[in-house]
Amino acid sequence: MSDNQHFSRAGVVISGKVQGVFFRLETQREAQRCGGITGWVKNQRDGTVRAVFEGEEQKVEQMLAWCRQGPPESVVLHLDVSREAYTGEFDDFEIRY
Repeated sequence: MSDNQHFSRAGVVISGKVQGVFFRLETQREAQRCGGITGWVKNQRDGTVRAVFEGEEQKVEQMLAWCRQGPPESVVLHLDVSREAYTGEFDDFEIRY
């Protein structure tokens, strides 16, 4: 099945109060709730959180919308989204350290 026209990939850097508020864990849980989202999420040294989402275009958009809010204790100030070519390289959605 090489028809990837309905699948997308987005890289995102989330800034604000996004570390120490369970952002990574809640992002992983949200990806699992969406179903079919693969990729990863990781804290960055500069205090941001970076994630890569792959899956059906609508579900990737749903994840990006969720990231604009984040978990209850977070304060998201900015989302820097980069659209990338879908690769299908991930088997699941993981927290990276």
